[in-house]
Amino acid sequence: MIGAGVVGLSVAWLLSQQGHAVLLIDPALEGGQSSEAGSSAALGLLMGQVFRRSSGRGWRLRQQSLALWQAWRAQLEERGALIPFRPGLLQLASNDEEWLAQQRLAEQRQRQGLPLQLLEPEALHALQPAMPSGAAGGLLSPLDGQIDPLPAMQALLTDARRHGLQTMACNALAIERGSDAPDQRWRIHTEAGPHPCRWLVIAAGLASPALISPLGHERPQSPVLGQALELQLPAGCDASGWPGSLSWGGINLVPRPGRRLWLGATVEPGVTAGSPEALASLRDLSGAAPPWLLEAEGLRQWQGLRARPDNRPAPLIETLEPGLLLTSGHYRNGVLLAPASATWVADQVAEAQP
Repeated sequence: MIGAGVVGLSVAWLLSQQGHAVLLIDPALEGGQSSEAGSSAALGLLMGQVFRRSSGRGWRLRQQSLALWQAWRAQLEERGALIPFRPGLLQLASNDEEWLAQQRLAEQRQRQGLPLQLLEPEALHALQPAMPSGAAGGLLSPLDGQIDPLPAMQALLTDARRHGLQTMACNALAIERGSDAPDQRWRIHTEAGPHPCRWLVIAAGLASPALISPLGHERPQSPVLGQALELQLPAGCDASGWPGSLSWGGINLVPRPGRRLWLGATVEPGVTAGSPEALASLRDLSGAAPPWLLEAEGLRQWQGLRARPDNRPAPLIETLEPGLLLTSGHYRNGVLLAPASATWVADQVAEAQP
């Protein structure tokens, strides 16, 4: 398989657990994720139950993944691989219209037996450090939360290697159809030579379209830049007391140990380098930043490109040909949807077994 972002690693880990011989190809396996990889900018928010829809593929994938992440984390922890998880997600309403929509969603979720909670403005004002100015209310999902992406990816890779995963830190240059022999149905060309395989999984994000297009499969994807900052909060200011990570107008705030905070958003479609204007807007929450956030010290900045499918809903999860599986274009939800994507791949392989 090709691609060692969070989705590719999840697929490789699950298939390895099930006893399949897996070869994972990606240059990032040696030098780490590049600045162009979507996983580089991911903050790892799991927005499952606050998702606006209550049916359809997107809803099903999110609910499946939330349950799978819980099971995967427990399974890995038993083997000494810890995936840091911060429970809780507080989605803030920036105006009365959003607040009314949150109230309707909370009522709907309660009818479904899901524990979403409304926080009135008075309850938000009691939280410290202070919420963004103008928050009209909030919707708290205690079962959503945040997974630290890089430790999660390392845990999946390390455990998969224990179960026989083979890796190659090189570029996949091209793929082609192989012979009629089952184990040579597909062929991957790399800098180290060709590699035949029975199943070929493409989880290469923005690199996926160029690999499959010569075979006649057009699945264009566009880059959407995500930027993130790590901040050191002022003395006496600690966001760990919040009931979870925050989402405000498309900007995410994630408390970190040591009075630190991650601040990130996916805000710039069609560009590959961040603009100072977008970064400044992120830094001051589009003008709504409370004083403590403006006083915070910037420690580091990073970015990554999210793959968003053109004219198709995200993500792209489909069988292109017998033995050729695509799982790409997860846009802003690669971390959230990785387990469900991996399970879909494993199901396709299992169903085709004699």
